[in-house]
Amino acid sequence: MSAAGRLHAAGQAIWLDSLSRTMIASGTLTRYVNELTVTGLTSNPTILGHAMAASRDYDESLRRLVAAGIRDPQDLVYGAAFEDLRAAASLFRTVWEESSGADGYVSIEVPPDLAHDAPATVALAARLHEDAGFPNLLVKIPGTPQGLVAVEETVTAGIGVNVTLLFSDAQYFESAEEYLRALERRRDAGEDVDVSVSSVASVFVSRWDKAADPMLPAHLHGTLGLAMAKMAYASYRRLLSGERWAALAAAGAAPQRLLWASTSVKDPSLPDSYYVANVVAPDTVDTVPEKTLLAFADHGSVGALLDADVDADVDADVDAAAQIAAAVAEGVDPDALAGSLQRQGARAFSADWAGLVDAIGVKVAGM
Repeated sequence: MSAAGRLHAAGQAIWLDSLSRTMIASGTLTRYVNELTVTGLTSNPTILGHAMAASRDYDESLRRLVAAGIRDPQDLVYGAAFEDLRAAASLFRTVWEESSGADGYVSIEVPPDLAHDAPATVALAARLHEDAGFPNLLVKIPGTPQGLVAVEETVTAGIGVNVTLLFSDAQYFESAEEYLRALERRRDAGEDVDVSVSSVASVFVSRWDKAADPMLPAHLHGTLGLAMAKMAYASYRRLLSGERWAALAAAGAAPQRLLWASTSVKDPSLPDSYYVANVVAPDTVDTVPEKTLLAFADHGSVGALLDADVDADVDADVDAAAQIAAAVAEGVDPDALAGSLQRQGARAFSADWAGLVDAIGVKVAGM
């Protein structure tokens, strides 16, 4: 069995953290679906920027959108992106149907500069959901304080959400709380809470080590991100074993699956599939950049699974807590760093989005 197949057999979905017109037109995405068990796809401003602004692949689409009367650069970005996303969603539609809506999604992000504006985020999420025209879409909303307010309102409205830019166990738990509260509001209002209202919570892994390793001795390098992932997974399993979730599950609700993001390696001294191999866990998703996916498929191996048994998670907590305590002893403040990483991530995505919108505006003006 291939390395990618072993992830699938372990109960973990593989989503591709990449999107481009060339990938779709060349059949590369189809090959990844057929050969590497890829069952979903995510995008963000950085990914869209690399695809759209740096090539002429989207010029024909942009001309067509302009001819249709669309002039706002942000609307042009979304219009062109949705052409790719519809094609990808079509590839994953069978997975979505056969999994009863548990898998087979594509994601598109609201502009990151709305991370602190809940009403504007809710309004745009509703518009993107309507404009998409296909069911297997998740709208990505940053898990900032105002973003989480928007998550609750968006899920309450019946729109699937990918909560992004989560770093700590506490941030993950806040995301899960908003999802549960939204489902409870729908249930109490007599609305459906079935798998048509899906969500994932995207917990970033390798960015922890990129930030913390310069403060840590060599033997602790590459340990903090995995420790934080273990803590989040333990909380995830405990939440799904609780009475509150059992009541929602009985009403037909689907769990907000934990998704591992930022699983590419930032430290060249680590194996190139280090994070993918060490966050394998049942009932989770790993969204993997194309380069990392190909490396793992070529020579990756599956490490010890994060145990799905709730009692075993106590041991995971102890192991992870020891690794975190070792980092704390070296001067790392995990709570402060989690907040800083989330703010940095939001700022970086905002800058990438602004650069993309500006580049598309310049490109269209010159057509």
